This record gives sequence, C-alpha cells and structure tokens, in this order.
Amino acid sequence: MPLTPALVVSAAGDLADEVGFDAVSVSELARRLGVRTPSLYSHVDGSDDLRTRVALGALQEMADLAADAMAGRSGYDALVALAGSYRSYARAHPGRYAASRLRLTPAVAAASAGPRHAALARAVLHGYGVTGDDATHAVRLIGATSHGFIALESSGGFDHSSPGSDASWTRALEGLDVVLQAWAA
Repeated sequence: MPLTPALVVSAAGDLADEVGFDAVSVSELARRLGVRTPSLYSHVDGSDDLRTRVALGALQEMADLAADAMAGRSGYDALVALAGSYRSYARAHPGRYAASRLRLTPAVAAASAGPRHAALARAVLHGYGVTGDDATHAVRLIGATSHGFIALESSGGFDHSSPGSDASWTRALEGLDVVLQAWAA
C-alpha cells in the first residue's frame, strides 16, 4: 500500500498508542513502517509537524466521540457523556490522548477541533443555565476536572489506594454537577 499523509498520521497515532506520544518521531515511524526516513518527508515536514497532525487527528476523533455520546442528553447526563467520552478515549488510545494535550500555536488551535470541544462543553452548560463569562470559566472547570483526573489516573496516581478510581470518577462528576447547578443560581 503506498504511503499517504493520512496513512502516515494514522500509523503515527498507532505508534503513539504503543510506545507513548513522546517517542513519536519521523525516524521512529520510518523504522516502524519499514521505509527510509526521507520517504516520509514527502508527507510531513518533520517530527514536529507529524506530532501536530497526530494531535489534530486526536482532537477530531475525541470531538466526534463526545458529540455522539452527548446526542439527546442534557444537564448531568450530558456532563457524564462528555467527560466519559474523554476518559474512554484516553483508555483506548493513550498516546493519541496525550497528543490531544499538545500545546498548539494560536492559529493551529483556532483551526483545530479545539473550539468544537469548547462548544460541546458549552452545550453541557446550556442545560445548567450557565452563560456569558461564567460559561468560559465553567468550560475550563469541566476541562480541568476531566483532563486532570484522566492525567492522574493514566499516570498511576490512583493505583495504590481504595476505593478504586471508578468510584472517585463518579463522585467527581457528581460534585461538578452540584457546582454547575449552583453556579447558575
């Protein structure tokens, strides 16, 4: 099968899931694909470009999953669907999920699925009646809670204590629900 930019990025995402996003480079991907490193440069502009493309793909995949999970839901159910889709994605695709946390330039971020994630979080907030500047703060709180928990969990931060992280996840979302209900009031 001939190489295409989409195939190269997909293979880089697979590589990230297997060995970690930090290990993704053009040379490592070339070894993995059994091709010479220069042959990849007709598809990507180097390791930074490759990593950015993996990040953009992950953001798009996560937004699609979140939108599907949230369809027809509001309030707490929408919150659980949004956060849960991120957590499920992180478990299924740890390297791609790590890529989604890559700091992008403002122009690249604006053209990415990042704004769609914010819109999905705002859709959750609509069910709580949180609007205006408060919505911006609440979007950040949802992201910090979800992604912070996922980062701690994926790094093993909850492995050595009981109860298990699933119970803590549920309690964190229940607590966030209480905060969001009170926020609008």
